[in-house]
Amino acid sequence: MAKNLKNKSRVNPRTLVLFAMFVAIIAILAFVPMLGMIPIGVINATTIHIPVIVGAIILGPKFGAALGGVFGMVSFLKATMNPNVSSFAFSPLVPVPGLGRGSLWALVIAFVPRILVGVVAYYVYVLVKKISKNEVVSMGAGAFMGSVTNTVLVMGLIGLIFSDAYAEAAGKAFSIILRSTVLINGIPEALVATVISVAVCKALRAYLKKRDANA
Repeated sequence: MAKNLKNKSRVNPRTLVLFAMFVAIIAILAFVPMLGMIPIGVINATTIHIPVIVGAIILGPKFGAALGGVFGMVSFLKATMNPNVSSFAFSPLVPVPGLGRGSLWALVIAFVPRILVGVVAYYVYVLVKKISKNEVVSMGAGAFMGSVTNTVLVMGLIGLIFSDAYAEAAGKAFSIILRSTVLINGIPEALVATVISVAVCKALRAYLKKRDANA
């Protein structure tokens, strides 16, 4: 009995390999210029959340949350090492305009929404699959909501914590920034994430299934 429980607690080596692959993809997207974070004014259009979403759907919510944590870490590192006018919202080492020092709340913005991307993507995928019985629809729903989670929580927390400083850095009212971010970044990002995530998840699932069959 104890031996069986111990075996069930072990992580499949293939799972670790896949997790490491997703971590590597996140790192590549983050640190190759104009690939994972594309500057648009004071904000960045991102594709880094896509491997988080795919990893969550393929590996489950715990690994999805861990990949989201990696996303948060690279966001913090980029904001610290290569700061722009809005980097104070993602790194406590970058001074907040008008404050003269950084804020630890930046770590909440950098990490919490990104961790929840993987969690939301997986559970929406599972829920929709139970209702629709359609793998493509459920993957698409999970991917879309995972992407929306990133946009809504990041901008929502910035608005709650740093709205005045962010507006000062951007030179325009935060309400205008919020609307443009959702329309110009959020919706297109979610649609792109949906299409790419579904395609990658289907291909990866088919590959893993074929490999298991030939094992």
